[in-house]
Amino acid sequence: MGGDWANWLGPAEWQAVRLSLRVSFWATLVSLPFGILVAYALARWRFPGRQILNGLVHLPLILPPVVTGYLLLIVLGRRGWLGPFLEQWFGIVLSFRWTGAAVAAAVMAFPLMVRAIRLAIEAVDPKLEAAAGTLGASRTWVFLTVTLPLILPGIIAGAVLAFAKAMGEFGATITFVSNIPGQTQTIPSAIHAFLQVPGGQDAASRLVIVAIIIAMAALLVSEYAARRVARAVSGS
Repeated sequence: MGGDWANWLGPAEWQAVRLSLRVSFWATLVSLPFGILVAYALARWRFPGRQILNGLVHLPLILPPVVTGYLLLIVLGRRGWLGPFLEQWFGIVLSFRWTGAAVAAAVMAFPLMVRAIRLAIEAVDPKLEAAAGTLGASRTWVFLTVTLPLILPGIIAGAVLAFAKAMGEFGATITFVSNIPGQTQTIPSAIHAFLQVPGGQDAASRLVIVAIIIAMAALLVSEYAARRVARAVSGS
């Protein structure tokens, strides 16, 4: 049975699946700390430019994904604004690499992550944080001991939404890193490539099924984890 499952997908399809999981995992993991910080700033802080930050965070949801990918190419490409600096001083090349696909996926998924976490933070009563502060706890300690446990379900939800969005990202990714088999070809770009060649529909259909299975598994895991965290926080 295991051999049948392994042979169900061809080598190129397995490459796309593995790369998609890799890209989505790192896109979610690296962007999560920034997502929590930005969500907390938007939910709790009042500062000049707050609405501008909010607009920039949500801009990828409004812009066509191809435009976002083109902007990434202008900024982070090897001939872009920051690309040559990153390559010369840190040896980092993002365009046409899997790491660039992760960056593109993270940018497109970031608004969904921030929104889920921000809603969780706004649901926490500020009086609980203020009470801890009156006992002499620092803001960092209050966040770690009071706010963070209460918003963990929101963080999990935001991370899963970001992972799912990263798995399905196509427009920004293909514009920034192209569609190179084994290097930047994720599940969506592989499906697109298979549909362009005669006889590729079967391979595309198999990848669609895999994408649905992965998405459903991620949602089930997130629901289970969120319930466990909620029960642990409530003490029940």
